[in-house]
Amino acid sequence: MRTISWRRVAWTVAAFAAVGASAGTTGTASLGTETAALQAQQPPPPGRPSAQERADVLRLPPEDEPPGRHAFYWTRAVYSGSRGGWWSRGRPAWATDFPKGDRQFLVVVQRLVQLDAYDFENAVRLDDPELRRFPLVYAVEVGHMNLTDEEVRGLHGFLEAGGMLLVDDFWGGREWAQFEHNMARVLPNRPIVEIPPDHPLFSAHYQIDEIKQVPARGRGIRGRPTWERPDAQTPHVRGIFDEEGRLMVVINFNTDLGDAWEWAEDPYYPLEYSTFAYELGANMIVYGMSH
Repeated sequence: MRTISWRRVAWTVAAFAAVGASAGTTGTASLGTETAALQAQQPPPPGRPSAQERADVLRLPPEDEPPGRHAFYWTRAVYSGSRGGWWSRGRPAWATDFPKGDRQFLVVVQRLVQLDAYDFENAVRLDDPELRRFPLVYAVEVGHMNLTDEEVRGLHGFLEAGGMLLVDDFWGGREWAQFEHNMARVLPNRPIVEIPPDHPLFSAHYQIDEIKQVPARGRGIRGRPTWERPDAQTPHVRGIFDEEGRLMVVINFNTDLGDAWEWAEDPYYPLEYSTFAYELGANMIVYGMSH
């Protein structure tokens, strides 16, 4: 089986980033059209990366990089729990699609919303006091989450201080129950509700009128369903609000935005889902940074 050339991926990310510069608040058609054009330029997908490639060394900032230099840091939540899904190859659940998904999303979203963003990986433990430096934290595969007491306190303090948690890529009743149990420890007595379609989250940068179920790579094509489990056929964007109505947690359930970000350059990945995933991702950042 062929393996991924990270040099080719880097070129793809750079080209795809340039595409986003023309997309604005009314740029849905443009974003989709340009993404399709980029996909058409690519050779057939080379298959999943090898275990060695998935252990890719993190990009480290230069030694003279001052802390807090940039307006935005895309931050991956590092949490305690079990291993991830079948493709995790023994990696912890929090590291699913990491670092490629984060890199590709960051490069593209910098162009979509013209952010002054940090260019490197930024994975932070939930019990690290540094967590409060960053307004948004992204957590995946939370159906495998099993927070320590220190992580519960750290995430609680982060959210109560004004931070926002963005959750993605977990499916079905069993994983929902595990996530719900952990969030009840973090934010007791705060209900999880559906975010109404007229909420500003869905119009912060792009106008989103329909919640699409974003599939993992290889699904949603050749007659394969977009869902991963029989009890996960309906996508949801749910949330947790504080007593003043501030959105503290955005929960993307029965969907996988991260895989769409990671594989947007793959000509076999369905265009409508990668476009939607980038639009919702941009909205979450714009809304979170402005509230």
